[in-house]
Amino acid sequence: MVSTAQLYAIYLQHSLICTDTRKISPGCLFFALKGEHFDGNNFAEQALNAGAAYVVVDREEVVKDSRYLLVDDGLTALQDLARYHRQQLHIPVIGITGSNGKTTTKELLHAVLSQHFCAFATQGNLNNHIGVPLSILSIGPEVDLAIIEMGANHQQEIAFLSEIAQPTHGLITNIGKAHLEGFGGIEGVKKGKGELYDFLAKTNGISFINHDSRDLLAMSRVRELNEIVFYGQGMDNYVSGKIIADAPFLEIAWERSRVEVDDRRHQVKTHLTGAYNLDNILAAIAVACFFGLNPEEIHTGISEYTPNNNRSQITQTVSNTVICDYYNANPSSISAALENLDKLKAAKKVVVLGDMFELGDDSAKEHLEIIEKAVKLDADRCIFIGKDFKSQEKGYAAEFYTSTEEAFDALKANPIKDATVLVKGSRGMKLEKLIELL
Repeated sequence: MVSTAQLYAIYLQHSLICTDTRKISPGCLFFALKGEHFDGNNFAEQALNAGAAYVVVDREEVVKDSRYLLVDDGLTALQDLARYHRQQLHIPVIGITGSNGKTTTKELLHAVLSQHFCAFATQGNLNNHIGVPLSILSIGPEVDLAIIEMGANHQQEIAFLSEIAQPTHGLITNIGKAHLEGFGGIEGVKKGKGELYDFLAKTNGISFINHDSRDLLAMSRVRELNEIVFYGQGMDNYVSGKIIADAPFLEIAWERSRVEVDDRRHQVKTHLTGAYNLDNILAAIAVACFFGLNPEEIHTGISEYTPNNNRSQITQTVSNTVICDYYNANPSSISAALENLDKLKAAKKVVVLGDMFELGDDSAKEHLEIIEKAVKLDADRCIFIGKDFKSQEKGYAAEFYTSTEEAFDALKANPIKDATVLVKGSRGMKLEKLIELL
């Protein structure tokens, strides 16, 4: 069996990690991971033929020569290697989790901190038990600072990911009704996300906390956190701010406490929509100020950041203005998106919502509440898609479709034109299929 130390010596020579034979790069280190319907060990030889330098396998019978590195378990070996690599890195690592906004906050942070540092950030949504190790192993010696996103749908997952990423600084964006089924309700969400605070308390890390969140304040008070940096709308924070324009993009005014009066008040325009993004922007500003960036660097990073991942992304089509926010959804994020649409000035508004997943026993109640919120808006059409929404139809003045395909046919027959359209739902609903009709 190959030890973690032996594997690390090989990794230093072949630091590009691959787990998919369709994406092999010459000289990479291939990890044969197992899934519900596949076993990477069966593709080890294919990986070598495609150019991998070594393959990490956990089935002895597939080993043919010295290029096969046998371990007890491929996934555990990947996680142990990442943890070992992290221990060799002497840089700040900012861990981010939360029910909503963590990816936007991560990307804002990266956009801003990159103005001053060689900053690394989690790519895409590589934020789980496989993605976090892959992210850590992507940090090279040139990196000054890393931002690691950590996602979870059950308790003890953030604790486990924190032991791998070992954040020196941490930020929980918010607590919302996400993954209620796995967490066991909203109190389970608080406990699960709070595991980041637990790690920071144990390691004397630094926590960035939204002072406007009662949940986060309560969670911080029951833990012995070493140092807290507050941000929010109140004036008694390290960084405070407010929205001064939102049509359709946010412009905010912000200031930092405990600096010279002449250098306190600032304004910045963004390419983000939705009042809910104020917290994400203030979090990025607070972290940037803490790490010594000046206002000009901060404003450059924020103003140049444009979302392109179907999160709060405004797209102007031939027929409509579309708010593409369908990367994921839960009751908290949909409520915030509806509130934002309500505030926007538009002659015609349309709501297109897809089912919210992983809500467990609360699913029927949460879908009904969203329907009731949506139909109260001054919208020309409310369109609900998915079996969970369809089950709550009950004669509302709205359109209900069992599937995205069914909704596609309906929109093709009765198209939406000259409207501001909110499109939001869980990723599995594949609402992007509708965009060509909007």
